[in-house]
Amino acid sequence: MNVSMEDLLFLVHRIPYPPNKGDKIRSFNLLKHLARHYRVHLGTFIDTPEDWRYVDEVRALCGEIHVTGLGSGRGRLNSLTGLWSNRALTVAYYRNAGLQRWVDEVLQRFAIRRVLVFSSAMAQYVEGPAYRHLHRVIDFVDVDSDKWAQYSRRRPWPLSWLYRRESRTLLSFERRVAAEFGASVFVTTEEAGLFRKLAPHAAARIVSISNGVDSNFFNPELDYPDPYLPAATPVMVFTGAMDYWANIDAVCWFAREVLPGIRQRIATAHFAIVGARPSPAVQQLERLPGVQVIGAVRDIRPYLAHAQLAVAPLRIARGVQNKVLEAMAMAKPILLTRAAADGLLPCPVLEPWIADTPQDLANLAVRMLTEMDRDSVSLGRRWVLQHHHWPVHLDRFGQLLESELPSPVAAAVYDFAGGAS
Repeated sequence: MNVSMEDLLFLVHRIPYPPNKGDKIRSFNLLKHLARHYRVHLGTFIDTPEDWRYVDEVRALCGEIHVTGLGSGRGRLNSLTGLWSNRALTVAYYRNAGLQRWVDEVLQRFAIRRVLVFSSAMAQYVEGPAYRHLHRVIDFVDVDSDKWAQYSRRRPWPLSWLYRRESRTLLSFERRVAAEFGASVFVTTEEAGLFRKLAPHAAARIVSISNGVDSNFFNPELDYPDPYLPAATPVMVFTGAMDYWANIDAVCWFAREVLPGIRQRIATAHFAIVGARPSPAVQQLERLPGVQVIGAVRDIRPYLAHAQLAVAPLRIARGVQNKVLEAMAMAKPILLTRAAADGLLPCPVLEPWIADTPQDLANLAVRMLTEMDRDSVSLGRRWVLQHHHWPVHLDRFGQLLESELPSPVAAAVYDFAGGAS
């Protein structure tokens, strides 16, 4: 590594490797890009034991690195402290004294001036008056406080109460961070627009930078072995982390409410669920006719390549869905809900593939499986290459880190519970 590079602190809530889920895809590509221009000092957590094997691969891209294990039990215990301190549980979950000491030591030892924070919870390590000399940029990715509000409307009490509380307290924290930091980044213009309304004091420093896709890796021209054995046709595939509640909700709803309508007309239709750590609710779906829960795989490309149709029936979604970009890059048609498509619109290729009710999704799936125009699928890949090329998006992070944007608002002039004081 070139030691003459300027030092930069990068704080990420989850080790940015392997790039096998939405946030890791974005943070890994960010890390690779930053490492070409800075000596990156990385502070991060590991919340999945198997990810410890990847520390050396991440270390090769970095200067100093500090990795802290975060088991679910420890994180939940940390979160409980938020209940009696009126703090967001998300922030409390990622609180760690050892990481804070490392951050302070690295900032001083390397005289670091620039900091990039990935996800709201990690802002706590460089928040407050002691860090205002730094040029801080935060990639919120999504408006997480609004996601908790969405969850609260779909869950029974007491979870509905807990999620409403989390939405309120996390929004207060997000507003405070946006007031202090030089720039706040979101993955779509819609997310950025929503946050401008929620944090008008920081509107001038709120920007959107979309996700990309590695089109050389997700290449439909390569030869992939057929993973569906015994051979099943036609296959509809869902890809994504299967311990994530929005994905769990999506596949359970599709398997129970949409798939039967498809199989009434295409008796051999097969629904494959590909993704790590399937929850018990997902595993139970294998009892249904035509459903296969595959779980974690080393490479999702064969599962996309040999499926006739990708599906993204998300009822709760934020930002750009990587599963949609990857399917389009693999020249696959994708059946999706409006929620899953919103982060990518306007996209003329996607519009004919969107439906929201079980009956409409089933009808559209049958048409896509039997009458798909292959030219429109090729247009999907071309659209992704044109609009979601990683280097173009990543260069904008460099511009934010090197540009001094309008001065942050002093936290004292804003009432973070609701508005200007």
